[in-house]
Amino acid sequence: MKRHELIVIGAGPAGLSAAIEAKKSGMDVIVFDENSRPGGQLFKQIHKFFGSKEHHAKERGFKIGESLLAEAEELGVKVELNATVMGIYENKEVTVKMNGEVDHFKADKIIIATGAAENMIPFKGWNIPGVIGAGAAQAMMNLQGVKPGSKILMVGSGNVGLVVSFQLLQAGCEVAAVIDAAPRVGGYGVHAAKVARTGVPFYLSHTVIEAKGTDHVSGAVIAEVDSHFQPIPGTEKELDVDTICIAVGLSPMSQLASNAKCDMALIPQKGGNVALLSEYGETNIKGIYCAGDVAGIEEASSAMIQGRSVASHVCYSLGYITEEEFNTKYDSYQEALGKLRMGMFAPANKGRNDFTVTDEGYPISKNLLAKGYMTEEELENFPAYNYKKAGVHPIIECTQNIPCNPCQDACPKKCIKVGENITMLPQIDEEQGCIGCGLCVASCSGQAIFLMDETSDPDGVLISFPYEFLPLPEVGDKGTALSRSGAPVCEAVITDVKKTKVMDKTAVVTMRVPHEFKNSARFYKPV
Repeated sequence: MKRHELIVIGAGPAGLSAAIEAKKSGMDVIVFDENSRPGGQLFKQIHKFFGSKEHHAKERGFKIGESLLAEAEELGVKVELNATVMGIYENKEVTVKMNGEVDHFKADKIIIATGAAENMIPFKGWNIPGVIGAGAAQAMMNLQGVKPGSKILMVGSGNVGLVVSFQLLQAGCEVAAVIDAAPRVGGYGVHAAKVARTGVPFYLSHTVIEAKGTDHVSGAVIAEVDSHFQPIPGTEKELDVDTICIAVGLSPMSQLASNAKCDMALIPQKGGNVALLSEYGETNIKGIYCAGDVAGIEEASSAMIQGRSVASHVCYSLGYITEEEFNTKYDSYQEALGKLRMGMFAPANKGRNDFTVTDEGYPISKNLLAKGYMTEEELENFPAYNYKKAGVHPIIECTQNIPCNPCQDACPKKCIKVGENITMLPQIDEEQGCIGCGLCVASCSGQAIFLMDETSDPDGVLISFPYEFLPLPEVGDKGTALSRSGAPVCEAVITDVKKTKVMDKTAVVTMRVPHEFKNSARFYKPV
């Protein structure tokens, strides 16, 4: 039997972060992961993270994964891949299947960081090839470079469904629709808005009732649902798709905690069956901890901080750091977590649908929740949209209390303010002048900032917007300007394309449109 001071189960964001924290203190650490590569979900994630600098805001998930792996390798963290932990037994003994054999390990401490699994919903034909999970679609696109299909139906409007829908578009797929049985969009409004302005329709209070086809998906039948989420006869419609992508939530992979006889509870706000934990992440079995999604479904940013926080308590309990050092670390990690857990999308608010105003008192857009985009009349309620200074100026269409503030850090003139509470809506300081650099546009993780210049071009208004599709348009190209709903509004001419290293693959494209369309034109479709 091999012995280690700390065994970490799972080499995802939480597990790697925990291992790094423990190794920095000099602890003997080994990490087991059943997959062939470490990093968990991070390497599927090509979008920019929310939060602030300490949460890796505006960094792309795979870049964060690369940094974690590099740090772990530099520290000498031992990571065993293709290693399936079969069980945790008394006295913290662990059995691991590797290379066709079962090995026994014993640890002083164990951190379970096994993450979460995708939920699935049953419907007629759900087992036909072409019905896949959103995570599988991400793996195909972003790891293997394979398009999951040509025409996709996305089932689920949470952040996963919205993010993956956008990535499907980036991969060259057509997203026929985003549907959800709930009566409102479940994820961030800014994620929904960037999908909607490409022309993807949203069908809320709808579910999929059948996948057409025999050996592959050849269509999907959706129907409206009533208040009890039951299909309403006569509302069926068939969509021409070859792939149905399911994004209906995640469930913690807590089987090992249960196997170890940890006290468990079904907690819907945490995503399902989870171990009951102390404030330090320890289960009732002394020396066994949980961190990341296995402790409760949150964002990867939270998982990384949780991993480090839990590991700091392990280090303290084994005498690697002093009580004072632990308290300093723990307080810092909890403060960082606290910032991510504020606002209407906080874990404590999961399942709530009674928000009608923002923290500042602005009315929440009903159209955004029902259709994925805001109306101009609704945006008029927000001062960061209404700001109309002569010359180039930002237009901010971020209207929900999301934990995010990279726009504040990106602006060299400091004309965008969020404040210490990162869930507050961005405001514009009228005393500061915008220089039109576009850094706020490129840094916004939700792609919700635009620049407008009504005076520089005698032939129309210049609107700058974020663009993450290939090929990039070129100066002089003519195409169609699209509205927030993705509807064509007018002809557009490309006048500028900015792409610098600091923008990290988000180009800032500028189009000229007639003055009468300045408040409606928000995206561009090439000819």
